[in-house]
Amino acid sequence: MTRITGPAMIRLVAAHAALLLLVAITGCQPYTPRPNFPPVRGAAREEIFLDVPTATRVLSEILEADSLPVTRVEERDGYIETAWFDATTKAPTSARRLGSDVVRVRAWIDPARRGHSWITLETVYRPLADPALDQRDLEVQVPPDHPVGKRMTEVVTELAKLYEPVSSAK
Repeated sequence: MTRITGPAMIRLVAAHAALLLLVAITGCQPYTPRPNFPPVRGAAREEIFLDVPTATRVLSEILEADSLPVTRVEERDGYIETAWFDATTKAPTSARRLGSDVVRVRAWIDPARRGHSWITLETVYRPLADPALDQRDLEVQVPPDHPVGKRMTEVVTELAKLYEPVSSAK
């Protein structure tokens, strides 16, 4: 058996370290397309008996069937987003995003127990403009009587009934 010493040993150790670093970098994917902010306070939230990708797909199909302008669906990461849209027509709008007539819907689907997901569905608007603040800081949940907000609460409630968690099944 040959013993490796000196510069050959240093190259071998460096090669192993580089290989380990490469494996660690490629094996760990810290990137997620989800935004780095949480849902707003007051967003509708329920647990359902579907895994994250399936729950994301089902929810996006419901939102699209409701004619909402869904622009982003990240099944693997559990995230859905619409464009800013007119609350009455549900058509995407380039109008100034100010007031409850122009809203955006976002959904976070997070893992709960095995095979279960938490769905959090926010409907936001911007009540005021302030160039000194980050745009997200200006977004608030629509009032409880807002038509789009009411519909999103109904969607989450219907999903919870349809895909009832096993622990709450009678």
